[in-house]
Amino acid sequence: MQRIYSVGVIIALGIVGIGFYSWYFAQPRLTKEYIADANEVLSKLKQVEEISKMNASATNENSQSGSSEAKEKDNQTSDPQSLQAKKNNSDYPDDAIPPDKMPSTAPDIFKVRFECSHGNFVIECHKDWAPIGVEHFYELLKVKFYDEARFFRVVPGFVVQFGIAGDPALNAKYGEKTIKDDPVKQSNLKGMVTYAKTALPNSRSTQLFINLADNIQLDSMGFAPFARVVEGMEVVERTNPEYRERPDQMMIRLQGNEYLKRMFPNLDYIKRAYLLKDTENKSSK
Repeated sequence: MQRIYSVGVIIALGIVGIGFYSWYFAQPRLTKEYIADANEVLSKLKQVEEISKMNASATNENSQSGSSEAKEKDNQTSDPQSLQAKKNNSDYPDDAIPPDKMPSTAPDIFKVRFECSHGNFVIECHKDWAPIGVEHFYELLKVKFYDEARFFRVVPGFVVQFGIAGDPALNAKYGEKTIKDDPVKQSNLKGMVTYAKTALPNSRSTQLFINLADNIQLDSMGFAPFARVVEGMEVVERTNPEYRERPDQMMIRLQGNEYLKRMFPNLDYIKRAYLLKDTENKSSK
């Protein structure tokens, strides 16, 4: 009888042992790689949370400021829409064509001035170099896509890159649209302006770069220049290279300038870009 009892105890202990063993080895193991990945995700989530709080605070302040400005405008005029339109156009220089006054289609050759935090430069666009790219750039110019955009990638001796909008809403609307490739007719020499793209065909969107050197190796990779810097190349060359390629492009798309101002506050940027009158309606040469 005692032997039967002992056998039963042994069997019971064996079952318990097997159960504990199975439970223990069924648990997930946190390797160093998993822990590092988890910490990185938590860090990014914390950044997003902080930026979201800043956005909410800024929105609240802007709302209060906007209400005060609206009341002041109402007191000054009975036609606020006319006043706003006049204000939007009057602060452009005399040689500029404000975005809402631009012709419906791009001229064959035209110049665009970029007013930047570190100076101004002018590019000259040629439709015969890359017609699809030129028309797309012209449309983005009309909606002020590049206004307030940061130079988020600066590689000395190679390129200065920009073209992710500071406003996430503009990125959502235009940033995912791609255009067909243009054949490469010009070389990526110093000062030439070209769309950035992936290795996939027809992947150009809104990002542009200015060549800081003769990057002729890019020609065979399908990078088709559509414009060149004709004034202020020295401004382009002194664009702040402090952060090199560190800004996260996905975070820029999602958070816009709020992310860049917080994490990379010294980036140079475009205050505004606009069409110049002296090249309106010129014919392609």
